[in-house]
Formats: sequence, C-alpha cells, structure tokens
Amino acid sequence: MTDYENRPLPEGINYSQENPLKDFALLVLAALGGLAVVLLLLVALANSMAPLIPFSVEQRLAEQMASQFPAAELNESQAEKQAYLRKLARELLEHVELPEGLNVTVHYLPAGAVNAFATLGGNIYIFEGLLQKMPSENALAMVMAHEIAHILHRDPIVAMGRGLTVSLALASIAGVANSSGMDWLFRQMGMVTVMSFTRGQEREADSRALEILQARYGNVKGAESIFAVFVDEGRDGEMPAFLSTHPLSAERIARIEDFAEDHLQRGEPKELPEFSTEKQEE
Repeated sequence: MTDYENRPLPEGINYSQENPLKDFALLVLAALGGLAVVLLLLVALANSMAPLIPFSVEQRLAEQMASQFPAAELNESQAEKQAYLRKLARELLEHVELPEGLNVTVHYLPAGAVNAFATLGGNIYIFEGLLQKMPSENALAMVMAHEIAHILHRDPIVAMGRGLTVSLALASIAGVANSSGMDWLFRQMGMVTVMSFTRGQEREADSRALEILQARYGNVKGAESIFAVFVDEGRDGEMPAFLSTHPLSAERIARIEDFAEDHLQRGEPKELPEFSTEKQEE
C-alpha cells in the first residue's frame, strides 16, 4: 500500500507572472478597435443615405437651427452689398442645372471675419472681411461657386448626417441620453455642417466651381488669387473655413493652373464694385 503524502504547493502557483494591466490594456484596445469599426460603418452608411433626404426636409432643419446664424440688421450700404452678392449668385446659377426644389440663398454678414461657408437649406454666408480681401469679382465668384457646389453636392446634409451619427453613437456609449444632453447635441449639428467637409468634398467643390467660373466668364483668371492673398501674408495657419479643410494652397493653385491650360481663357478678371472694398464702418 502506497503511503499518502500531502506535499505543500509551490509558492505563487495561483498567481500570474504577468502584469495584470497588460490584460486590461489588451481588452481596452480590442474595445476601441471594435468601436472604430462600428463608427466607420455608421459614417459610411450616413454618407450614402444623407443625400437621399429631400431638400425640403433639409430646409426645415435649417429653419430650426437658424438661431445660430441670426439675420443681421443691415444699413443701406450693407443691404446694397447683400443685393450685389445675391445678383452674383444668380448669374453663377444660370450655368448650373439646379435639381427640382433646391435653391440657394446668399447672406451678407457685416463682420470682419475673413470667411464664407455653406450650410443647411441652401444657405451661403459671406463675411465683410472676405469681401475686403477679394482682389476681383472672379476671385469672389470662385468662393461663391465653391459654396454653391457644396450645396449642389448635398455636402451640408451629408456632414450633418455623419456628425449626428457619430455623436449619437458616442452619446449612447457614454450614457448621455437625458433630454438636456440630447438637446445640446442637436444644437451643435448646425456647426458640424460648417466645419466638417472632407478633403474629398472640398476638391470636388473646387472642380465644380472652376467649371462654373469658366462658363460664366470664359476664364478662371483670378481664381488662384484667393489663395495667394493668404500665402503672401503668411497666414496659411489662419485660414477661413473655406480654406482650412483643404491641402496646402500651392496644391489647389496647381489644379487651377492645370484647368486653365485645358480650357481656352478669354478676357480678364472683372473688378469688384467700389462699395465691396470699402473698409467696414467702426
């Protein structure tokens, strides 16, 4: 008969020799990777579905968010500038086939910001500061045609769909489901449509804008000057929304030059009306 021996277990046999933080880190990385994949799928779905939203729905959304961009009280001179901007927009739109129900409205903002942007509902905002920087009507028309192209491509509603999808996903993960949190989230969506166009969307808007300029003026002369103004002043790091999401200005100027080489260039840049270059009243 074999003698039974109850030997003591070796010291530390029930303990892992590896740092427990390693397992935790791997779990966190796996969770973040899964989240990234889910968000990418949601963004792809939003990008494909958002353009199918009727423009009338987009207009109603714009009306609900209009408080973020309140209408400015314009004096006689400022109202004249807005009328000029809207006339220029109509002239550019003569060379565009607008889908049924889609329209464009240009708003002049008497503020010094060097900026212009397109947002929901076919609304384009042009700041006084930008007008002061424009060396010709052709340069201004390039900016406006670029924003018109965003509207034609339904980029604002795509940006909102993308931003809203990601924000809702993150809010649900973080547990931000109360009414105040959701109200804040929806209020931010108006700004998402201003700030979050992709580089691909911006390049396509540039290409469409050049086509509109060529049709309107018979040339794209002056289009590159909107970038040269900022490069010459050393302000590449302070670009307005129209420029900030693009690659380096030199790349965009090269694309304009390539377009000009491929199309007959007739005429010269048209001067802006005198009022549009006046310094803003204090």
